[in-house]
Amino acid sequence: QVQLVESGGGLVQAGGSLRLSCVASGDIFLIYVMGWYRQAPGKPRELVASLSSGRYTNYADSVKGRFTISRDDAKRTAYLQMDNLKPEDTAVYYCNAQVTTTQKRAIGSWGQGTQVTVSS
Repeated sequence: QVQLVESGGGLVQAGGSLRLSCVASGDIFLIYVMGWYRQAPGKPRELVASLSSGRYTNYADSVKGRFTISRDDAKRTAYLQMDNLKPEDTAVYYCNAQVTTTQKRAIGSWGQGTQVTVSS
């Protein structure tokens, strides 16, 4: 099994910053991709940013230049640095990981989400 635990969400004023963390645990052999998604009320879940083991990044157009994804493989942790936050960034943010287990099985896993609220 693979588990993901997010932290770092909270309330912040527009223009402020937050840093989200996602710690992966379980029978992980290799993490290929870690990413962040978000879902606002009444809207579908969308990709915010992802980072592969080869350091390839992918960002939603709405967050480019403001958000930065990074990962620490030794800690099995992904981070999302969010700067210049806007009210439209308000959402539940979910961590996702695509891994190979110690049994060499490909598995995708989701965290339970952390709330980010940006006030104006």
